[in-house]
Order: sequence, then structure tokens, then C-alpha cells
Amino acid sequence: MKQVLFLLVLLTGIFFFQPAFAQQDSSTQLSNSQIQVEESVESVTTTATFVEPDNAKDKAIILLAKKREHPFSIITLLRGLLGMAVLIFIGFIFSRDRKNIPWKTVGVGLLIQVFLALGILYIPAIQITFEVLGKIFVKILDFTKEGSTFLLGDLMNADTYGYIFLFQVLPTIIFFSALTSLLFYWGIIQKVVYGLAWVFTKALKISGAEALSVAGNIFLGQTESPLMIKAYLDKMSKSEILLVMTGGMATLAGGVLAAYIALLGGDDPVLRLEFAKHLLTASVMAAPAAIVFSKMLVPPTEEINKQIEVSKEKIGSNVLDAISNGTTEGVKLAVNVGAMLLAFIAFIAMFNYTIGKIGSWTHLNEIIAEITDGKYHELSLQFILGYTFAPLMWLIGVTPEDIAVVGRLLGEKLILTEFIGYISLADLKAAGAFTETKSIIMATYILCGFANFSSIGIQIGGIGALAPSRRVLLSKYGVPALLAGTLASLMSATIIGMILG
Repeated sequence: MKQVLFLLVLLTGIFFFQPAFAQQDSSTQLSNSQIQVEESVESVTTTATFVEPDNAKDKAIILLAKKREHPFSIITLLRGLLGMAVLIFIGFIFSRDRKNIPWKTVGVGLLIQVFLALGILYIPAIQITFEVLGKIFVKILDFTKEGSTFLLGDLMNADTYGYIFLFQVLPTIIFFSALTSLLFYWGIIQKVVYGLAWVFTKALKISGAEALSVAGNIFLGQTESPLMIKAYLDKMSKSEILLVMTGGMATLAGGVLAAYIALLGGDDPVLRLEFAKHLLTASVMAAPAAIVFSKMLVPPTEEINKQIEVSKEKIGSNVLDAISNGTTEGVKLAVNVGAMLLAFIAFIAMFNYTIGKIGSWTHLNEIIAEITDGKYHELSLQFILGYTFAPLMWLIGVTPEDIAVVGRLLGEKLILTEFIGYISLADLKAAGAFTETKSIIMATYILCGFANFSSIGIQIGGIGALAPSRRVLLSKYGVPALLAGTLASLMSATIIGMILG
């Protein structure tokens, strides 16, 4: 605990001297000349009950185009530190062995997150690195569009037919899955993962196997990454198993990451690059955060094996076989995502219709419209989730005017999936629902990760198939992994929001 208190004091000192960094332009800011604001935008809120403001003419894009209206302040710092302290306290409360919490690991993990957040905003070398990576992702989207246009022709023209999710987003998952499989076959992903795992092992004192799994989750899915440590799963301790699960909950796979860039950035290359950088940063920051909270919930009590040995198993017998296997897996994932979204959005519409009628009969709708100043005009799932999580959003530093909107997104991610959350974020951004750019960026970090109830079943089935003897433990740690993964995403958002000001 002393190390964490020291860390908070150290962070206070860092942010008092933060104006020195301000000479560098924030990577989250876009020049007004880079973005053409459309004359109008349609609010897509069929399943939501958020009412678009009258002046919401692409307000979200205007916000992203502005320089930061609110520079760093002591209030921002204090709210950020409060948010960090609250999240650490939640982890402490739910810990299964508070006396053995490795506070040094917690402190170092938080410092790594702060360094990454400062880097993406103010340190040129790190800015350039993430910008290059972001441009690679944006280019991948362009390559995907070439393949999609060949199959679909003019249907890919958003100006003519509008932005069709099925054609614009889902093909990205297929191509990126094939590309990931190819990179895995060539051994490129294994080398990058090995480097990150080495850093985690040295800095955060975790075992080589769990470090490989957490590092792999930055690029692979929550059931694909454990394949790299398949030989170790049966022998891993309880603390290590929880970290394997938490790593999957807290991060995003490369395929869906590319899809979210397309979803949030639309056809604008500048916005795509901006969201690419933030989504990449969010996924990387989530890795040390996952280590922090999983080690708080179930502290390690056994000797750890720091040896790092990457699996030599390859996906496919040759290049074409690897691409084919990746494509097949991508098609399965894209179809699964499409079907899931269809079902979930339909259920949300049905649920909102039902409780909306109840609200009408009981006159709750009029009360809701009055207390929300017309932002919500009836009882709905979005209203319930938004105001349930609003206090937590205030604690982590979200702009007070936006706490209900961002709280709704967190609720949708937990109960439904992060895909639903990002779709809502894109719709709300287009509808001008946010008063500050900071809220959009924090929401991007909050939604990063597979931390939702359906992922518990996915992990039990996926990891359990690799290590049947651990299925009972996987079932037992499903909810703790969900909690740790959620806290990890919230911590990343808190830190980035504190630095943004």
C-alpha cells in the first residue's frame, strides 16, 4: 500500500510539471483544416432513446477538430487521482488475499500505464510509433475495401447507398484474421509477443507463461492467445489462470480492433488514424492494467517460473494454407458478430418497447424527460444503464454533463458486448450527444476489451478445451476475471482523461 501512496504522490508531481509537455501538440487534436464538416447528420437511435440536440450538426466531428478547450487543471488532477484510488480500493475490497497483494507490482503497472498515456499525448518518439502503427491499420482498411469492392461493387459507395455496416465493417474482420494467421505462420507475432512478455516478466514479476498470454492478447483473441501457452495451462497456479482470463477480458483482438477503427472513423482517413492510435493505446495500456487487477484479486503465493518459451506450433502447413485457415476463422467470426448484433439489437428494441409502454402507463416517461432535460424521453435500457453507472463515471473523471451517456456505454458493454457499445458510441458521436471531446476519447478506452458476461462462457469453453482439468477453476474465476478486466479498462480511461485535462 505504501508503494501505491508513493505512486499517487509521484503522479501529482508529474502533472504539476505537465505544462512543460504542452509545447508538443496533443496527438488527440486534429486541425480544423483537416476535417470537412458535413451540413447535416442523421441521428441513428432506433434502439436508443437519446434525443438528438437541435444543433447537433456533426458536433462530434467538430469537437474532434478543435484544440483542447480545457487545459490541465488541479481539479482534473484530483478527480483523476480520486478515480485511480477508487478503482484500486475496489480491487482491494474484492481481493481474496489482501495481506499478500503485491503492491510493488501494482505500483509499477500503474506507472507503465501513465507512461504510455503521456507518451501517446506528449512524447514525440512514442507518438510517431503509434502513428505509424495507426497508419498500418488504416491502410489495412483500404486493402479490405479493395476486396469488398470487387465483390460488392457500388454497394461499397457510402455516398450513394449510405454506410452499410455489413459491407463496411465485417469484411475487415475476415481480412485481418487472414493477415494475422499469415504473420503467425511467419513467426512475426511470436517475436513481438516474446519481447513484450520479457518486459512484463522483468518489470512486473510475473511468470513467463502468463506474460506470454497477456502479451498475446494484444494481438490475438481471448481463446487464441492461450494456444501459445497450451503446454503450461494444466500446471498454472490459480493466480496465473486468473491473469490468463483477465488478459482476454481487458484487451481486444486485432481483427475487431480494425473493425472498430472503421466503425468510429467512417470514411474519413484523419478520424480513422486518430481512433486507430487511441484504440491501439487502449489495448496496450490494458495489458499492465490486467496484471495489476488480477494480481490484486488473487495474489500469487507460489514460486513462479519466469522462463519464456513461445509455442512453435504453426497455423497451416504453408503460406496459402495459413491464409486459408485465417480466412475461414475470420468468416466464422464475422458471421458470429453479425448474427449476434442482429439478435441483440432486436432484443434491445423489444425490451425498450415493452418498458417504454410501462413508462407511458405509469407516467414515468414524462418524469424521465423532465429530469434529463429531454435527453431521454422514455424509460429504456439506455436510460437505466446510463444513470446506474453515472456515479462511477463521475468518480473516474468523465465530464459531468456526459456521465450518463458514458455510463450507458459501459453498461451496454457489460450486459451485451463491446461491439454494441462501440456502435452506440459511433451513433452518439454522430448525434452530437457529447459535450466534450474528452468524453468520446475516455469512452473509447472504457469500451476496450471483451469484458462482458458472454465472454465468461467463451473462455470456459475455449480455454477449457485446451485444459479440461481446469474447467472448474475457469468457471469459478469467470466473474472475478470480468471484474478485473472492467477495472483495467476503467483505469486506462481514468489515466488518459486525467492527462487530457
